[in-house]
Amino acid sequence: MKAIAEADQIAGHLSALDGAVAANQHIEASGMRRDKRRVRGRASAINPAGRFEALSRTEEDDGWQSLEDLPPFKTEVQVEQARTVITRNQSPDISFDRSINPYRGCEHGCVYCFARPTHAYAGLSAGVDFESKLFVKPDAAKLLEKEITRKGYEARCIAIGTNTDPYQPIERDWMVMRSILEVLERYNHPVGIVTKSALVTRDIDILSRMAVKGLAKVALSVTTMDRMLARTMEPRASTPTKRLEAIRALADAGIPTSVMVAPIIPGLNDHELERILDAAASLGATQAGYVLLRLPLEVAPVFKEWLLRHYPERYRHVMSLIRSMRGGKDYDADWNKRMRGTGPYAWQIARRMEIACKRLGLSGRGTALRTDLFVKPAPNGEQLALL
Repeated sequence: MKAIAEADQIAGHLSALDGAVAANQHIEASGMRRDKRRVRGRASAINPAGRFEALSRTEEDDGWQSLEDLPPFKTEVQVEQARTVITRNQSPDISFDRSINPYRGCEHGCVYCFARPTHAYAGLSAGVDFESKLFVKPDAAKLLEKEITRKGYEARCIAIGTNTDPYQPIERDWMVMRSILEVLERYNHPVGIVTKSALVTRDIDILSRMAVKGLAKVALSVTTMDRMLARTMEPRASTPTKRLEAIRALADAGIPTSVMVAPIIPGLNDHELERILDAAASLGATQAGYVLLRLPLEVAPVFKEWLLRHYPERYRHVMSLIRSMRGGKDYDADWNKRMRGTGPYAWQIARRMEIACKRLGLSGRGTALRTDLFVKPAPNGEQLALL
């Protein structure tokens, strides 16, 4: 982390390109950056120790040129024996009070993902580890059914995809998300899904039946229409074209569908805001939202290293704009500021969003789902009383 902070200072003190070149050289010399062959298909090229770890490790050639023999980082999946599956929150700036995360870590590898720091709780890195060392909760559906059938449970919309993507590539094999939806449908429990994956269309059969009852909605996150930018920034997520096709498929099936332009990165993808909204609206999206780039804890060094590696000439400009919306810092965690930022540039983005949504007829408010249809479990002995 120290090497990235020093590189940031170097980039800020010299001219734009010279500073970026010097910063990249400093990171290379520090040993933090992994060989590009080992991290092919990953967004992060660094794997710093988690913030709770006592030791930090870097790669250092011992003179035998053996670094070239190290294998690429492969995706590893570990089963997590969770006790509960519904996570509660009281955050005043989000619209839900409960969520489910079928997985920890995310193979999509989005370099900007604000969930990266959560891997520190498992003693792992927010860098490459977050993308390659994944945890699955195979008993999530059973745990969910147990929790929602407890006496006194009150149904409210469960949000899925708020931390890591429920439709990341390993879902094809584990199908945890599908089993969760089967439980929610059985009990008429409302659900809202956010994803970057076209795999969500696999579950259109369940989602469409729930949508008829006012129990389901889906938001597709479309960060950019630039395939090259998407490939480096979110390497294993569905392509922008596939996500837009998913919006059309979901909307055609009668499922309330939103587009999330998230995150907006000033100086990198903010110019695409209207284009993304235009495309989504033409394909059937009825709602839209956005979130400004967030760089909490370990996300900042991971993002900065990526930016220096792929867009060195833009580094100073992008970071300057980010800080202009965060009170001069990389990030401001204040409840009222973390999603939207402050200052003239943040105001401009909000105004552009407002104008575009009004022109396209996109609502800025999410669809309210029904809770009155929730099937409450029968009291003990009720079935016997009927005999």
